[in-house]
Amino acid sequence: MTDSAIKSFLFPKITKRYLLRVSVVAIIAFIIFKFVFIPFRIQGESMAPTYFTGSFNFCFALRYLFSKPAPPDVVLVQIAGQNVMLLKRVVATEGQSVEFKEGRLFVDGKKVNEPYVSGKSDWNIPPTLVKPGNVYVVGDNRSMQAKGHAFGQTPLKRIAGTPLW
Repeated sequence: MTDSAIKSFLFPKITKRYLLRVSVVAIIAFIIFKFVFIPFRIQGESMAPTYFTGSFNFCFALRYLFSKPAPPDVVLVQIAGQNVMLLKRVVATEGQSVEFKEGRLFVDGKKVNEPYVSGKSDWNIPPTLVKPGNVYVVGDNRSMQAKGHAFGQTPLKRIAGTPLW
């Protein structure tokens, strides 16, 4: 590469065409990272060991455009817009009964195999029927006390998408 090529790459001539190209790229990037791939940082241990606190990921917001979340999908639940979202796993859908007996998950009275769950749990939560238009979400780290864990029914309209990886 010649010195003039490096100079023209690092210090391009500012023309109308150059400004238009930069503007188009900036607008496209804004749309993609605001509405399609929403960046987020994981805070908290409720999804360990699947996702760790401090990790960075993208929420794929178009995942449920033509379908609904289903077990065992991992989803982002909007709490306060795109600024505060919880990362949780869907364990039941509308019309299903969810229950925890001595840390084991039962959906419609049948024990669910959950290889992604870490730690032993002593949760005992009576059966709950998932309301229409809702899903039941819970974190993978069940070794946390149920009182310190955000879980339960959430409206489908609060599901922002799914993690990209």
